Amino acid sequence: MKHIIVGTAGHVDHGKTALIEALSGFAGDNLEEEKRRGITINLSFSNLTNEDTNIGFIDVPGHESLLKNMIAGAFGFDGALVVIDTKEGVMPQTKEHLEILNLLHVNTIIIALTKSDLASKEAIEQRTKEIQEYIEAFSHLHLQSIVPVSIYDANSIESLKKELFAIPIIAKQSNGLFRYYIDRSFSLAGVGTVTTGTVLDGSLSVGDKVYAPELECEFSVRNLQVHEKDVKTALSSQRTAINLQNPKIALKKGTLLCKKGYIKGFSSVDVWVESIANHSIKHDTIVQLFVGTKQVEAKVLLLDEESETQGGYAKIQFQKKMFLVYDEPFIICNSGRTIGGGRVLNPTNDPIKKKIKKELLVNLKNKDFQQAFEILITIHKRGFGLISSNQRFGLNHDEAIQIAKKMQNIFVDEAGLVLYPQDIKNELENTINAIYKKNQYALLSANSLNLKIKWASQSLIAQVLADICKSGKLVFENGIYKNASIKIDDIATLVEGKIYEILEQEGHSPSAPYNIYDDLDIDRLMGDNALKSLCKAKKVIRLAHNLFITAPALSKIMVAFREIIKTQGYIDIKKAKEHYDLSRKYLVAYLDYLDLYDDIKKDGDKRVMV
Repeated sequence: MKHIIVGTAGHVDHGKTALIEALSGFAGDNLEEEKRRGITINLSFSNLTNEDTNIGFIDVPGHESLLKNMIAGAFGFDGALVVIDTKEGVMPQTKEHLEILNLLHVNTIIIALTKSDLASKEAIEQRTKEIQEYIEAFSHLHLQSIVPVSIYDANSIESLKKELFAIPIIAKQSNGLFRYYIDRSFSLAGVGTVTTGTVLDGSLSVGDKVYAPELECEFSVRNLQVHEKDVKTALSSQRTAINLQNPKIALKKGTLLCKKGYIKGFSSVDVWVESIANHSIKHDTIVQLFVGTKQVEAKVLLLDEESETQGGYAKIQFQKKMFLVYDEPFIICNSGRTIGGGRVLNPTNDPIKKKIKKELLVNLKNKDFQQAFEILITIHKRGFGLISSNQRFGLNHDEAIQIAKKMQNIFVDEAGLVLYPQDIKNELENTINAIYKKNQYALLSANSLNLKIKWASQSLIAQVLADICKSGKLVFENGIYKNASIKIDDIATLVEGKIYEILEQEGHSPSAPYNIYDDLDIDRLMGDNALKSLCKAKKVIRLAHNLFITAPALSKIMVAFREIIKTQGYIDIKKAKEHYDLSRKYLVAYLDYLDLYDDIKKDGDKRVMV
């Protein structure tokens, strides 16, 4: 079954709510305040279903002072049913609603000419012509049909239903990650917290976890309902109620729910912004920004050298971090009036020079991701990560990698999701060669080099090591790269000897194993195996997780500690430090080792003879 969200919009008293009731049997004005005032205040929801299509209606307010609720509803629309009174025609709120729908790229528009039973055939034809001409001016709106309708004429209602079910499903750019703005949140006795909203992308299933990034809280999904029916999974474009497991924090309208770890917050984003009607957008202006059901204060900074614009690139700054994604639509208002809106192009905050940023934003606006990748690679010379491609470009990882593979002169680390310019391989090769030149006995792997050269991924390092091997400078044996000009018959014995030599030199204050491995330029796994072999041979004793000492050195300090006990009656950390200027880490380990002797016992913090 296909799922479509249709918003109803239009001027106050043009009959939206009555029309929805005639279509679906649902009276949207169900709050006492709504009934008392006779207008739709909050977003009201109903649905219409046939054999293969479910249409979820969002009935939004038409009253001027309630404009923000109209904006909140419009973000989830697949199409819009715009009601226009046949006698009154296009009115101020009708115009404003159409402007907003155009900014949000709501493609399919159906006009319902309400109260048509009160107008002549000639009046209906004239009104139809006027509306057609008016909507032609909107670049992002497609007028599917104009349907004269009356709630007292069943045939006209059926005609309108056919048009609604014929709304085409236009494939949306999707990264498959669940996103959902809360429009209502309430608690029910015996049920818990319930939120309502529209699934903007991805899907959600019972048992999943959802994350509220601005609250840094994660919740479990106990139950899902779509149009008052329990479902196991809610899909994109479905009006969905989510029953959450014991949230400790109150959830409010405008809170974003998503999957944890995929969307980061930033205090500024780069956007394309455009004005509506006769408004212009001025540089350095404080506005109210609407995205989803969220409303926040923001500052607009135009990127071009202009004081105002009717369409251009801009940076939008927020007082708190916002968790936005690529191509996410927004609306901006000033002094209670909608002045424009736009699309998020760069939802992150890269330190980019203005000239380069403008070039990047042009490509992002045109959805030329390959060229955008080219620009970002020149900025991030030591690797540009695609791990956040979902948020930054609306692309899943596979889509981003496929674009990268079409590019020239780059190295694509598919596993690490990182792109490198090819010339970075020369820098990395020089770094690796310098290590082997400094230490001709270096025995390293791609993994150990990755720990030394943190900006380079294992995949890139492995490629460069393979290239060096082809040149004849290194050879690869048993998972290790060694100097081709040095003959080593028994690598394991050599490594054991070098580690033992360092431990022997350091005596009672030996270095941690990984520091020794780094000094020797040897692979960590090889080093660990060497230490295990030395311990098995009882040449080295392991006292703690990262503390290994040679057997002779340990024996020497044990003799000294026992002598202190004999002459002074006991030993503790303070007394041990009087004789050995060692850190607490070493002294605690040596005192603990004393406990293994049968003739010594622990008395509080002291060790004494039995």
